[in-house]
Amino acid sequence: MASAALAPVALNVALPPSRFRSAATCGLQMWAYLAAYEMPYDNPEELEARVLVDYPVTIDRVLGFGRLPSQRLQKWFARPGRIRPQERVLVFCHWIWFLVPHGTVAYVLFRHPERFPSAAARIYGVFDTGAVFYWVLPTAPPWYAAKLGRVGGEDDLPVRRMMIEYGEEFWGERWGELFDALGGNPLAAMPSLHFATSLMAARVLAETGPIAGAIGWTYASTLGLALVYLGEHYAVDLIAGAALTEGVRRAAGPLSRPARALTSGLDALRGLATDG
Repeated sequence: MASAALAPVALNVALPPSRFRSAATCGLQMWAYLAAYEMPYDNPEELEARVLVDYPVTIDRVLGFGRLPSQRLQKWFARPGRIRPQERVLVFCHWIWFLVPHGTVAYVLFRHPERFPSAAARIYGVFDTGAVFYWVLPTAPPWYAAKLGRVGGEDDLPVRRMMIEYGEEFWGERWGELFDALGGNPLAAMPSLHFATSLMAARVLAETGPIAGAIGWTYASTLGLALVYLGEHYAVDLIAGAALTEGVRRAAGPLSRPARALTSGLDALRGLATDG
């Protein structure tokens, strides 16, 4: 993980400024993030022994007036044993999240390059800060708590993981390999980085224009509904994700000066390397 974290720094010393270097830096940054995100699950038994299951259930039961919001939504709108068309839309909304934060950064890089440093720093700052919580406060999602029988009493409704149900139906034999490749760490729910990074992407897009902003906010709102409805996240995970986004946004200003100093230092190192 340490080697992966140093890779973006090394790249910025080795190469002069360019769009290629900017894009490659983002790619290496995400490689480092993935190492930090997945590493706690390298030992599943150890992580399962210390994962927190009950506290988000308690909070969400308060938010849902006695039942989890996921339970209420699935009771009102879902049909047992079926994935309805509107639920398929929510599943696809969940799946395309993998493209949204990085697509936002790419859009800014090519259409509004003057905004790129700030946009990339804020979006990937959300990723990196969230990874710290996954190490310190590993928290299970609602489908996992339901699997353990921890969502409430015997008369409570189960929480279906509808994304898995439809994934098996839509992708067929390829689903197992796809899920294994993208699953990473299933016990990393608090805060919801799906929601947090989508909110930050919406903020970044809104700064580039009203149409892009409307697309960003529409997607983030739909994804928030999807994450709770599909049983992937608690409502409190989304609240924590929104708080994380706001915290990173507010910290961006005070941290801009040391960030510029770091950039200048890397430029100086590159100059020394070139002179040598």
